[in-house]
Amino acid sequence: MTRREFLALGGAAAAHTILNPRIGNASPLAAAAKHAQPDHSLRIQPCTLELAHDIRIKTIGYNGQVPGPLLRLKEGVPVSIEVTNETDIPELVHWHGLKIDAFNDGAMEEGSPMLAPRGRLTYRFTPAPSGSRWYHTHTSAENNLSRATYTGQFGFLYIEPKHNIGGYDQEVFLAIHHWEPSLMQMGPPMNALDVTYKYASFNDKLLTASEPIRVRRGDRVLFHFLNASATQTVELALPGHTFTVIAMDGNLVPQPRAVDSLVLGVAERIDAIVEMSAPGVWILGSVDASERAKGLGRVIEYAGSAGAPGWVESRRKPWNYLAFANTAKAPDADEEIPMVFAPLPAGPDGMQRWTVNGKSYPDTPLLKVKSGKRYRLDFVNSSGEQHPLHLHRHSFEVVSIAGKPCSGLIKDVVNIAPYSSMKVDFIADNPGKTLFHCHQQLHMDYGFMQLIDYE
Repeated sequence: MTRREFLALGGAAAAHTILNPRIGNASPLAAAAKHAQPDHSLRIQPCTLELAHDIRIKTIGYNGQVPGPLLRLKEGVPVSIEVTNETDIPELVHWHGLKIDAFNDGAMEEGSPMLAPRGRLTYRFTPAPSGSRWYHTHTSAENNLSRATYTGQFGFLYIEPKHNIGGYDQEVFLAIHHWEPSLMQMGPPMNALDVTYKYASFNDKLLTASEPIRVRRGDRVLFHFLNASATQTVELALPGHTFTVIAMDGNLVPQPRAVDSLVLGVAERIDAIVEMSAPGVWILGSVDASERAKGLGRVIEYAGSAGAPGWVESRRKPWNYLAFANTAKAPDADEEIPMVFAPLPAGPDGMQRWTVNGKSYPDTPLLKVKSGKRYRLDFVNSSGEQHPLHLHRHSFEVVSIAGKPCSGLIKDVVNIAPYSSMKVDFIADNPGKTLFHCHQQLHMDYGFMQLIDYE
């Protein structure tokens, strides 16, 4: 059964009977929950989000809040997380960026159990690797923009590292999200429907409604940024300041570097330290004025400063992963797998399908790998759109960008530019089905996925 076929069941009694883990032995993952109290509990439930005093959004979140609760776990210490689905549609939770078994990963394509309406199950895993991870729904939306990652179903999952990542005076978690999506017609050559948004926020508030982040001159602030948008790439800046990038997707970068702005594709995370050295009241936000007008920003207020927050346009260097990687060539791979990404013309419904090597999921062939081997995924983006490419249950090393070799940069999402190429290596060291897909919801829903399995 495909995710489309399953979701078509909606809240049907048949789906409830088959998949509710309290009935029969549908899920060993849930069965153990009867014998012990979970370490954490999440409730998937409708909620009303107050983005500003006069702007309220009806959505779905975790425990009645957006983002969901910050889960701080310890690397290597087993954990149990009970999830209750208080909605009328099947759901699941994906633990993004973890080296986890396929059953608990939270992707039905890999065999993870769907959580039936009004059902309950308990995920059990040992958190690793350390760093900034996150959790979110992994269902399909297609043209129903009130579901999946268009909702408020996301939260920070921070795996405490065993080693100190550096001193700081304040720690701030900021998740980017876009709200009130609608479909709009794109221009030629594809003439397909795309998604646009009315609002954008950090966490649960628009720029005009959020409390300032209050700092003192000389403070070192560690920011954990997450792009939890369904479809939008974002570039952030803080006038008068630089970001020292220390980690991407939770993994320490080989070459920490100070930059004027940060670019985050969908599902990417960046940990960066900002030295507070320019007293005043500033806007930390999108470099795109229209995005700031939608609400994507947060005020940074120095002690002793007052007045309206300022924004100053400045020149920024192009964003490039190469700046944070080593220049040395990575080890040779045991096998190279070409992957060419291309769109198909929009169908009668106006929706555009996507292909990997000429095929759309579920018709993409199963890729077979052997345990212990090093595989090189050779990405070629033959479209005019960016694609945030995600590999489940594994991290990968970026080894080439537009033909330039590099090494040491470990990620689980890479945002590939239009009409460009990139190569990443992963070690086949976590047996089971593994999903590869574009994290842009509209692309994933319309064919941009492929399964990998171990021989």
